[in-house]
Amino acid sequence: MITVEGLTKTFGDFVAVDDVSFECRPGRVTGFLGPNGAGKTTTMRILTGLTRTSQGSATIGGHRYADIPNPGLHVGVLLDASAQHGGRTGREVLTLGARTMGLPSSRVDEMLELVSLTPVEAKRRVKNYSLGMRQRLGIAHALLGDPSVLILDEPANGLDPAGIHWMRGLLRDYANRGGTVLLSSHLLHEVEVIADELIVIGQGRIVAQGTKAELLQTAGTYVRAADSAAIAAALETNGMTALPSGDGGFRSDAEPAQVGKVAAEEGIALVELRPADGAGLEEMFLQLTAETQREGDAA
Repeated sequence: MITVEGLTKTFGDFVAVDDVSFECRPGRVTGFLGPNGAGKTTTMRILTGLTRTSQGSATIGGHRYADIPNPGLHVGVLLDASAQHGGRTGREVLTLGARTMGLPSSRVDEMLELVSLTPVEAKRRVKNYSLGMRQRLGIAHALLGDPSVLILDEPANGLDPAGIHWMRGLLRDYANRGGTVLLSSHLLHEVEVIADELIVIGQGRIVAQGTKAELLQTAGTYVRAADSAAIAAALETNGMTALPSGDGGFRSDAEPAQVGKVAAEEGIALVELRPADGAGLEEMFLQLTAETQREGDAA
């Protein structure tokens, strides 16, 4: 199990991660979602011992990553596929990993076959790989030691649709065999079809977490009117929330009938009124992260 408790990381006056707490359980894929710069990568770097925490703790199986003997046999990590040594071949990258972990060379062939890197591709230098090939090599390296935990940061970057489908199947099978997966992304659709649990982070803070069904239970009502300002003001005047959904509409905690009644009484023409389910998860994600965009930041 991955356990993060009260995690905070500051860089000078900048708070990259702010009192973050969550758990990732065995047999489940946990999607770690948020816009660029929300704090996903910083949290994962702390989990894997690459960045020191300012406060709080991050453990894997009850231990800090730095305290785990031969960690590659227990935790598979892919944080940056482009960080691999460009002058080495794909086979050399995996061979060095296998030797470091004390694994037989046969494991290298198994992983190359698993991620569909051909013998010819395995002999090419990594600097000549496409981003998608580097992602496949990174996933192979993460799985090399047959770990019980996987921590992957944006692993679908550079993969084509077939590659993304392959990756989802691979991770689903891994979790079904009892593995723990923490998978980060800034794209909701990339992980919602595979994740059992969703954690949404914005500006370093957890803004929502739970299963897809649990998050949709609190979705409320979606409303879009010809006069956006008027419907927002009317709902708020009547004690109902009116949170922008990111597409010109609003999400309210009231029932659709209540929202419709307010609109009718105020003479506001509605374009759309429905329970916020189905596409509601995307609307909720956009609303939760609308004010947390730090495009271009690395956190």
